[in-house]
Parts: sequence; C-alpha cells; structure tokens
Amino acid sequence: MEAAEIRTLMEEQLALSRRLRARIRALEDERRAPLAVVGMGLRLPGGLRTPGQYWDFLRGEGTALTAIPEDRPGLREVHDPVVGRPGRSYVDRAGFVDDIAAFDADFFGISHREAKLLDPQQRMLLEVAWEAMERAGIPVRRSDRLDVGVYLGMMASEYLERLEDRSDTTRIDPYYTTGGGLCFAAGRISHVMGFSGPVVSADTACSSSMTALHLAVRALRGRECRYALVCGSNLILSANLMVSLCQTRALSPEGRSKSFLAAADGYGRGEGVGALVLMRLDEAEREGRPVLAVVRGTAVNHDGAASSLTAPNGPAQEEVIGAALKDAGVEAADIGWIEAHGTGTPLGDPIEVGALDGALGAAVRERGVPLALGSVKSRLGHLEAASGIAALIKTVLVLQHGVMPAARDEDDGELNPRIPWDRIGFTVPARNHPWPSGLRRRVAGVNSFGMSGTNVHAVLEAYTPAGRGADEPAGASSRPELLTLSAKSPQALAELADDVVSQLKSADPAALGSLCHTLRAGRAGFPYRVAVTGTTATELAERLAAAAGGPAAREPAAPVRSLTLRGELDSAAIAAGTAALAGAFPAMFPAGSEQDPAGERLARAIGRFGLPLRPRPAGGASGVRPGASLEWATDGALRSCPLIGDDPADAERLLLEALATLYTDGADLRLEPVRAPGARTLPDLPTYPFRRTRFWIGEPPMGAGAGARGNGTAAHGGAEGTVKAPPPGDGDGVRAFLMARLKDVLQSPEDLDPEASLQEAGADSFITTLFITKVEEHYDLGLPPEDLHIEIPLAELIAMLADTIAATAADRTERSA
Repeated sequence: MEAAEIRTLMEEQLALSRRLRARIRALEDERRAPLAVVGMGLRLPGGLRTPGQYWDFLRGEGTALTAIPEDRPGLREVHDPVVGRPGRSYVDRAGFVDDIAAFDADFFGISHREAKLLDPQQRMLLEVAWEAMERAGIPVRRSDRLDVGVYLGMMASEYLERLEDRSDTTRIDPYYTTGGGLCFAAGRISHVMGFSGPVVSADTACSSSMTALHLAVRALRGRECRYALVCGSNLILSANLMVSLCQTRALSPEGRSKSFLAAADGYGRGEGVGALVLMRLDEAEREGRPVLAVVRGTAVNHDGAASSLTAPNGPAQEEVIGAALKDAGVEAADIGWIEAHGTGTPLGDPIEVGALDGALGAAVRERGVPLALGSVKSRLGHLEAASGIAALIKTVLVLQHGVMPAARDEDDGELNPRIPWDRIGFTVPARNHPWPSGLRRRVAGVNSFGMSGTNVHAVLEAYTPAGRGADEPAGASSRPELLTLSAKSPQALAELADDVVSQLKSADPAALGSLCHTLRAGRAGFPYRVAVTGTTATELAERLAAAAGGPAAREPAAPVRSLTLRGELDSAAIAAGTAALAGAFPAMFPAGSEQDPAGERLARAIGRFGLPLRPRPAGGASGVRPGASLEWATDGALRSCPLIGDDPADAERLLLEALATLYTDGADLRLEPVRAPGARTLPDLPTYPFRRTRFWIGEPPMGAGAGARGNGTAAHGGAEGTVKAPPPGDGDGVRAFLMARLKDVLQSPEDLDPEASLQEAGADSFITTLFITKVEEHYDLGLPPEDLHIEIPLAELIAMLADTIAATAADRTERSA
C-alpha cells in the first residue's frame, strides 16, 4: 500500500474515531441529562396549600402537629396514653391536613356518587396535580393528550375500610374497587387530564415518592414522556395501622419526630399530598418554563441481607448516596445541604448520619465548610409515602431562596450523643441562615429510606440561567397587554378574578408581560370567561374587576369554530400593519417569512391561534373598515373586529382587542404566539379556585356490627326509596321518571341539564350499569349498558330510552293478544 493511501486511511480512521467519541459523549450526556422542576402543588399539615405558604412555614417556628380531628373517630377511640396496651394506640397528635373531605367533583367531571367513594387521596391528587401544571404554565386540555407521565408514591388507602363489614355487604358499591386501589390513584390523574405518558404507582413504604422521582427521571432521560408529574400521597385514616405502629414502639409518644436530637424516641406521623412537574432542562429553557431547581441525579438500591427487613442498612445507604453523586456528575464537596430522612428514631438517625459521613464526610472536612442537615419531619410529621415529596418541595424552596432554614428549635435540647458531631463536620442549624459563601455551587441532597428496605437519594441544584440573573423579569414597557381568565362557574370566575386583581395591585411593572402571558397561554379555557386589554397593571386590574362581575363574564351559547380575514390583503396598509405585528409578536411569524406576500403572511400568522381561517377580499361589505378585519359567527350573529387600520402602530392594540372579543365569544384559542419578547412563565400566580363540596363516608364506631354506622346511611348516600313507575305508554311520565332515576344514581344535588351529555354529567360505565339496573327494576328495556350513547344530550338519550320502553311494552302486549 502506498504511503498516500496509508495516510488517507489513517485520516479516515481518525475522523471515525472522533465521531465515535463524540457520539459516546452525546449518549453519556443524554443518559445524565439534567431535569428541571417547573411546577409544584401541595396540601400539607398546618393549612399549607401553596409553595409560598410552605416557605413561610419553613422560615418560621413551631410545628404543624395537632390533636386528632373530630372526623377521625376510630383514631380517637383506640387512643390510650399507656404505652404497650394491647390493641391501643398511645399517640393522640400528628400532622393532619385540613378538610380532606372537600372536593370539586364537578370541575373534574366526576359524579357525586363516585366522588363520595373516592379515597380523599385521589381527590386531593387531582387538585394538586392540576395546580402544579398551572404553575408550570402547561395548559391541560383533555383533548390534547399531553405527553405527561404520572409517577405516584403511595403505600396505603384506608378510606374504604369503613365499608368492610362481612355481615352487611350491601354497602359495597362498584366504585369500591376504583375508589381505593393504589394503581387507580395514578391512573385517575392521567384519565381525567387526558395524558398519554406512562403511569406508575410505586410502593416502597416511606421512600415511595422518592422512588417515583427516580422512575420519572429515568423516563424523561429515556424520552418516554415529555413532562412528568411526580406525586406523593398519605392520609392517616386507619386505627389499625396506628395501633400496629404503636405495638412495635415505632412512634414517639409525643407524636413528634425529634430528628437528630438526644430526645429521639420514635417518629411522629403526618399526612399530605404533593406534586412536582419535571421536564428536560434544555426543553424547559426553550419553552420559557419557570425552572425552580434542577434535578442532577438520582439512585435507588435495597438493603439486601440486613439484620431485618425493616432495619436500615448503613452500607447500603452509603452506596446509594455515592451512586446518586455519580449519576449527577457532582463532587461530594459541592453538597451544602442534606434534607435527610431523619425520622427521629434512636436506631435510624445514627445509621443515616454514619452513611452520609461515609459518602460525604471526608470531602466536607477537607473543604472546611460544615454540611447542614435538616428534616422537615420534625415540624410536619413523617408523611410516610409522601415524606419524599414534602422533602423535595422543601429542598427546591431552599435552593430557590438560598436560605437554609432552622432544623431544630433552641429549646429542643442536645443533639443525639450517639452521633460524633465533633468529628464529622456536620451541623443541624438552630436558626435560619444564608447559603454559605464558601461553597462554589448551591447543591443539595435528599435522602430517603423505607421500611421495605428501599433506599433512594437525589441530588438537586439551584438554577441560574445563562446570560441573566435567575430572578430577572421581562423588560418593562408601555405596550398593550391582553389578560384572559376563565372558569367553570360564575362564582369561580369571580373568585379567580379577585385573586388576580390582588396580584396585579402588587405586581412588578417589569413583569406585567410575563404575568399576562402566563395567564393566557398557561391555562386551559373554560366556558365562563373575561378578557381585558390595557397598558398598566392598574388599568388591567380596574378593567378586570369591572368585567368579572358584568355581562361580559358569561357562558357563550356556542364556541367559535372558524374565522374570516377580510380586507384588501395586497395593500400597502396590510403590508405595514403586518410588519408592525411581526415586530411586536415575533412568535406569530416564522423565520424566513419576511419576503412572503403580506396578506398570506398575515393569514398564516392568524391561523397560529388554532382556528381555521379563510382569507376573503373586502368585497364592499358594509361596515368593513380600511385595512383588514376578523369576522366570525357567534350567538347567531356575525361579529367583525378591526385588525389593521390606516395607522400601522394601531395593529398591536387592534389584534389584542380582537383576540379578547374572540376569547369571550368562546373561541378555543392558542395564545402562545402573542408572547412578548422576554416574557416568561411565572410560577406563583393564582391557580384555579376549586369549589369546596363535602364528600365523606361516616366512620362506624369501633366494634360495631351490621347496621351500626357513623352516619346511618349507605355508602352511596342512603336508599333511594320505593318509587312507582308510570305506565310505559306515558311518554312524558316515563321521561321524567328516567331523568329522576339518573339523578338518583349520579347523586347529583341539582337537576340535570337536559342539554348536557351523560359524560358531562360525570357518568361512566359503572353509572350506566347502575342506571340500567334501576330502570329494569320497573321496565323491560333489553338494552345493555354499553349501548348507551354517553356523548349525546340527556334529553335525546332519555327520549330514546322512553321510546324503547314503550315499543318493547307494545310488542309484548301484541304478542300476548
């Protein structure tokens, strides 16, 4: 082989080697891609319902522990302060969530019958997941089938235990199965919201929600979904579990976890629900999402051959911490805060700190800056399956604000003497203090282990976007803005408007564009709507307050289906106005379209709002102004709004005013294209004001037999009573009878809307089966439940059933004659 050929071959091999190395690096980067936390929602003890309230609590003093609520009689009845009494619990305090019976069933399209049989965890998960998505600025439209994976940590569903009486099974409803099964809690979120990604329920005991995080991280890196909802849930409803934990002496008699303290004597229980929205960091930055923190890495393992199944294993915990650091690409010396499991047990705390010391201690001592430990369990209680989600949300807030909150009170006494604090370089802060300036990065770890033996560790980092400060808002200007709000009822719309008006009154003028962008592009549209335009927060607040209570806040008779763009589309006025719109809203106009004819360019831009558009010449139509206008049909009339006039400078304002009118007329608009340059999604705006309706099954007294129930009613609200059906030929009577039976089965507190469908009324296959069963107690229908058309209006469906009943009865009479 000639030298030139050898040289060419070597150059080709070298180039191939470089490409292969680059591909390996790309694959490694993909496998360890950082994830962004872009939204959060929660229900925690102490009435904590928002991330802001949680942060205020963390910076304050005291605990969220309370006495057992009145609506948990079973827990109260088994209490006995004497430790070790068989069949009794010595605990009478825990971290309880307020008003767990309240739920907005109508908002989620769930019948009142089913809502009552749902574990309150499922109800709260729906509301919290919705709030987290809204705070992430991701509108949830069921028809969109968003690529969202749902990963839930949950270990117990105790609500339906109150129906379990073997001497009386009549209280067992079809919803007994779906109302309490752990898999249904995660599946219901995805079903109700129309998500298409993976759905996983993880039960690894107290590390459940951290396991859910690990699975979500792997799914996002593997591109199994675009967004991931990581949830955790726990409620304290069963006297049985409380008694069992007391019999093992796992619980502190005071009901409080004294994390890392000398007085540690067991853990205190707590309950709560939380959700995080995660996505890939690069995609979050591209979409302008609010990056609250970055998940750098996670790891999970098991204790294996430990001394017992439920005892923690120090070496296994040390291994999982090291694996998480490796996955994150983070050095041990970079860790400044550990949100520890910290149950406050004499056995668990020394083992956990020993594992942390083994993985991090040498680097901490070498750098000379102590490693701060904390555990929110000492203030909220141990939320068991949801403890990880409470710890994760706390850690996100710590990283966001750059403040390490106190992890113990001044009067809590000495730290645990079994832990060599003077040697390991760790500290448990007794007061709030800023992140140490001696640390080059703001990085934290979250540690978790469960009685199942499953250990999980996660590494998170504060987010600082390239090119600007983390808190820099969009630039201020006097440009016009469009603000839109919607709800499923006039009352909810008025409440939401009040919340937004309050927000506007204290809004940073520089963030007004971001605020309006978040509310119009990051929220789904509902029937009752208001839309206002203005150039200042004060102006928008005044107009919103006036519109929310006026006739504009109405439910349109029918949504707008299509638009007409009318005007002389090849005129100089259209060209100038289109250029002005392109300058104001560059997202409306794709790059490279500058040379396209102005009329075509404008039509394509308007089409980006999601409605079919037909360009039409002015044609001498009456009332058409010079330039261009948008037309559409609404409430049986033709609406026309100017879009471009004589002055190109008016185009921006005219477009927003036209969109405001379209929005209130019920158009399903995608308003992302009118995002102003520099606007971003804000995570702390008001979320949907859910209606508070009580759904609750009364708890039977301890030891009660059949019929002795806490509220004396059946699970589905009591017997429907003996009713007399009208004869089959009485069409009006049969229709009224059928509508009444359907109302009974749905347990609707209000008369059903004849124009609504079965689906809109909250019916599903269980409801249709129950309804057909009730009808066939009186009539020969001969119609299987699956043949009921749940999409057609109730009036039409009921009329069809009445006709079927009449025809079947007539045919039987004819055959017997």
